[in-house]
Amino acid sequence: MTNQEVLTPEQVAFYRDNGYLVLKDWIPDAIIENVRSEIARFTDEARGMTTSNDRLDLEDSHSPESPRVRRIKLPHTTSPVIRELLHSDHVLAPVRDLIGPDLRLHTTKLNMKSAGYGAAVEWHQDFAFYPHTNDDVLAVGVIIDDLLPENGPLMVFPGSHRGPIFNHHVDGVFAGAMGLTASGLDLADAVTLSATAGSISIHHGRIVHGSALNTSERDRRMLFLEMMAADAFPIMGSMTKFDTIDDYNDRMLCGQPTLTPRVEMIPVRIPQPQPEKHGSIYEIQKGLKQRAFEEIQ
Repeated sequence: MTNQEVLTPEQVAFYRDNGYLVLKDWIPDAIIENVRSEIARFTDEARGMTTSNDRLDLEDSHSPESPRVRRIKLPHTTSPVIRELLHSDHVLAPVRDLIGPDLRLHTTKLNMKSAGYGAAVEWHQDFAFYPHTNDDVLAVGVIIDDLLPENGPLMVFPGSHRGPIFNHHVDGVFAGAMGLTASGLDLADAVTLSATAGSISIHHGRIVHGSALNTSERDRRMLFLEMMAADAFPIMGSMTKFDTIDDYNDRMLCGQPTLTPRVEMIPVRIPQPQPEKHGSIYEIQKGLKQRAFEEIQ
C-alpha cells in the first residue's frame, strides 16, 4: 500500500509482521478528558442497578450501593463524544493505512478494569468470535489510563496472527478462550503493551491476546473500536449479525460498501454451538474449567 496518511512504511511493516502496533500520545488530552467525563456519567447510571442491561455490563462484585461497571456496551450509540472520536482521523487514518479506504464498524466497547477488582480477559483471538471472508479485521484500543504492568494491560503474542485459529471450545461448546499450553504457546513470548493515556493500540483480529485482572490502585480503562475492510463479510455461524444489507451498510465508517466479498484462504473456526448464557466475553468465558488469570472473589 502506498501514499500512507499517517503511518510510516516501517510502522505498516511492523504491523504486518507482528500483528499489533502502538502509537504513543496519539489522541489529544482534551478528547481523553471528555471520554473520562462520559465514563463517570455511565458509572453513575449503574448506581441502583442490580443486573446488567443492554448498556452496562456489571462486575460480579457489583452492588447497587457500590456500582462496579465491567463494560460499557456500544458506547458510540449513547455518547456523542465517543461517536465523534470513532469517526475522527485520529482513529480512521491509521486504520486506512493498514487495511484500505473502505471501513465498516464491527462493534465498540469500553472495558473498565477498575482499580482493585477489574476483571481479567482470558487468552483469545477476536477472529474466533467473528470469522470473516478475509482477515482485514482489527481493533483500535484507545488508552484512557496509563497502561502499567500491574493494572492489567493488554498482552499479545507477536506473529500469532499469521498462525491458526486455536480451539476456543470446552466440551464441544464455544467458551471464548484458549489454553496456552494446549495451543503450544509459551507465556514468556507474550509482549505487554505498556503506554501512556492518549496512546492507541491496534491489534489484528487473529492475534492471541488477553489481560490480567487489575489488582493495583490505578484504573485501566480502554475503549475498543473494532472494524474491518468493507469487503470482509461474516461467515455463517459468526457472532456478527445484521438484519438487512441496508443495516450493514449503515455501519460504514468511510469509503464505499460492496456486495462483492473478498474471499481469502485463511484459517477459520466457527464459534458454535454457543453457550446457553452468552452475553459479553466475560459471561462466555465462564464456561472455562481452567483459567489463566486468577479471579478476584
